[in-house]
Amino acid sequence: MRLPKPLEHLIEQLQKLPGIGPKNAQRLGLFLLRLPQGEAEAIAEAILEAKKRIFPCPQCGNLTDTSPCSICTDETRRQDLLCVTEDASDVLAMERAGYRGQYVVLEKALNLMDIQDWANMDLSRLKSRLKSGKVQEVILALNPDIDGEVISRMIAAQAMQFGVRVTRLAHGLPVGGDIQFADEITLRQALEGRKEILT
Repeated sequence: MRLPKPLEHLIEQLQKLPGIGPKNAQRLGLFLLRLPQGEAEAIAEAILEAKKRIFPCPQCGNLTDTSPCSICTDETRRQDLLCVTEDASDVLAMERAGYRGQYVVLEKALNLMDIQDWANMDLSRLKSRLKSGKVQEVILALNPDIDGEVISRMIAAQAMQFGVRVTRLAHGLPVGGDIQFADEITLRQALEGRKEILT
């Protein structure tokens, strides 16, 4: 059965969203069509308003509608602790975990195979924070893949030039995971990062 052209177009656009395949896009498209006109317009307006008003904070790179962002201006947060993340969704995850320091958001996932990614990588926010002399520790909260490993080493080398301690998030077995199903790299990282049990 052929779908009406506007619905086909809507489904194609929805498939561009992360984690949305053809079936989910079709389901979402049909759901949006069933919404009252006012609700559909409110969703469209919210998307357009966010696109117009949200921008990267000039100090940390996190998404904001104020300059600088609320995290950078919050004086109750630790100024000596700096967490480096790939994007704003990682900041949200770190905030849920209770992190109360500052951030530098790289704003994009890096790809070792794309030379342009590395040539255009902007670490000026990180350098600016390190030069301030306030940062005592940099926490690398980058994805545990080969690209994350390479950028972690690059950032660590820069931070160490300023005498700053560099740490990374622990890697290893997830809570609730079975050892028998873990891959070799995960198990090796879990072994290397093991901790003494204190009673």
